[in-house]
Amino acid sequence: MKKEEKSIDKASQELLKIAEKEGIDTAWDRYEAMLPQCGFGELGLCCRNCILGPCRIDPFEEGPQKGVCGATAEIIAARNLIRMIAAGAAAHSDHGRDVAHTLLLAAQGKTKGYGIKDEEKLLSLANELGIKTDGRDKKEIAKEVAEKVFSEFGQQHGELQFSRRAPEKRQALWRKLGIMPRGIDREIVEVMHRTTMGVDNDCENLITHGMRTALGDGWGGSMIATELSDVLFGTPRPIRAKVNLGVLKEDEVNIVVHGHEPTLSDVIVAASQDKELIELAKKNGAKGINLAGICCTANEILMRHGIPIAGNFLQQELAITTGAVDLMLVDVQCIMPALSSVAKCFHTKLVSTSPKAKFPQAEHVEFKEEEALPIAKKIVRMAVENFKNRVKEKVNIPKEKMDLVAGFTAESVFKFLGGKYRATYRPLNDAIISGRLRGAAGIVGCNNPKIKHDWGHVEMAKELIKNDVLVVVTGCSAIADAKAGLLKPESALKYAGKGLQEICETVGVPPVLHVGSCVDNSRILITLSNVVAEGGLGDDISELPVAGAAPEWMSEKAVSIAFYFVASGVFTVLGSPFPILGSKEVTDLLTKRLEGTVGANFAFESDPIKAAHLMIDHINKKREALKLKPMMYEKVAAV
Repeated sequence: MKKEEKSIDKASQELLKIAEKEGIDTAWDRYEAMLPQCGFGELGLCCRNCILGPCRIDPFEEGPQKGVCGATAEIIAARNLIRMIAAGAAAHSDHGRDVAHTLLLAAQGKTKGYGIKDEEKLLSLANELGIKTDGRDKKEIAKEVAEKVFSEFGQQHGELQFSRRAPEKRQALWRKLGIMPRGIDREIVEVMHRTTMGVDNDCENLITHGMRTALGDGWGGSMIATELSDVLFGTPRPIRAKVNLGVLKEDEVNIVVHGHEPTLSDVIVAASQDKELIELAKKNGAKGINLAGICCTANEILMRHGIPIAGNFLQQELAITTGAVDLMLVDVQCIMPALSSVAKCFHTKLVSTSPKAKFPQAEHVEFKEEEALPIAKKIVRMAVENFKNRVKEKVNIPKEKMDLVAGFTAESVFKFLGGKYRATYRPLNDAIISGRLRGAAGIVGCNNPKIKHDWGHVEMAKELIKNDVLVVVTGCSAIADAKAGLLKPESALKYAGKGLQEICETVGVPPVLHVGSCVDNSRILITLSNVVAEGGLGDDISELPVAGAAPEWMSEKAVSIAFYFVASGVFTVLGSPFPILGSKEVTDLLTKRLEGTVGANFAFESDPIKAAHLMIDHINKKREALKLKPMMYEKVAAV
């Protein structure tokens, strides 16, 4: 595979060439070495849930059609799929639990480096959770908020607090279908129980509980992570920054933070600005300390501090390949164990920090919230002291970098549309109702070497905004679009349809809005609920002219995200299918029959332009059902 076929990003292409020359193994090389990948696994037809197996079903019906226990393709595919949901929900929800733990410690005065940065949001959450605020100290309120959300994880009965944010019609449907989540951990545990040998053997029943588990993530664990992060680190506001590997600096100490949890990365920002450490960097021959991010940790500190982003998931090895990274700091999720092998080829220190995630040959500096700032300073000092070991001949920093605007939230939509004193979603709803805006779409998810790096995200976004669909993005998708220049307000003039152009020019926003990290998909759920509440576009999320997509997904977290969007009523297109195609019944359930129960279904389409038009067609169908006015300007372009 040629480097141009691996990525559309020129910085990545340049470093892939260097990696090949130096004999450095990358994700693309390992993917090619793995071909052909297991066909049984891709179709979801293998099972190793007990030692009777492992078993596999023959997709051509010439061999075994049942496992040793009698499980069919439908049972095996459904069990495997909801286990992916459970793993993804566990990852996001554990993130939320850790943020709640940090808030509790901060409220108790037991941390070094944390405080309450958004008191207004703290009070708003407290009121929503039924916690008294009058005459009480903010730390006392924060302690009770933390304890209240902690209870959501182990709750055995009732309903999650934030599920009440969904439209009433949606809540009623969840109750009717029996998929209203009771407790975050309870639903995850029940997946593991149901999928144990000899328990739940009805594919539809399994998928139904999978949706319940995913809803516990979207309206529970992920939403908790987002809301409490805002309280602790500040609610993001629109902010300018830069993106791509060109943000690394040849004459400064380069520290790259990579992972997903903001608790350490946020204090690393403070530590990197410490005067004593900056002076030490200068004594070691550097002009200063430069901090950049990879993946969702990058999105967290971008949104709140304007820290530049070095790249997304498939660029993590390439960042080290620049030879300019003095230290890469990792916590949890989406971190390749291969990083240690790449780091060995350079002077880069790889430092792991989470007790949950250790990596081969990485130096482990365990993070504790109680000592957050001292630990952060220790790690920054390690990077500064390593600068002198950099080999100048091995430094190859691409020139590519791009301006961006990020930091949009459900709250800021109120303000930038209606102003501080007339905060409202009315202009957004009216733009859709009048036909100036066709609708909205969320594009989320990862990178995957099976699909040309960034191509799926960028081409889909361009096609949607060309047809007057406002796009919101999170995670690695947001980073892909940022590198392509789609997160600049002026990109509306180049790429957007006339109706969307007018809105972007009037408000001063890009046609593609960066709303955060993977867990911040919960911001999209809140925004959709607010649009419904504003009125004029139906009574439920499933009635809105909106759609979702994950064109380059690879993680189990993406499976949970996809399911909580569909279970919330959002038609969702995936660039790669779930591993279920070996079961006609499960495939039919997800792509057709779910619409009759939850009001939305999945579609699988690898071509991002065709996928965009599936979304546009769906949006048009919803506009017709709502009897909205025709589009004000040009008709939808042909595929």
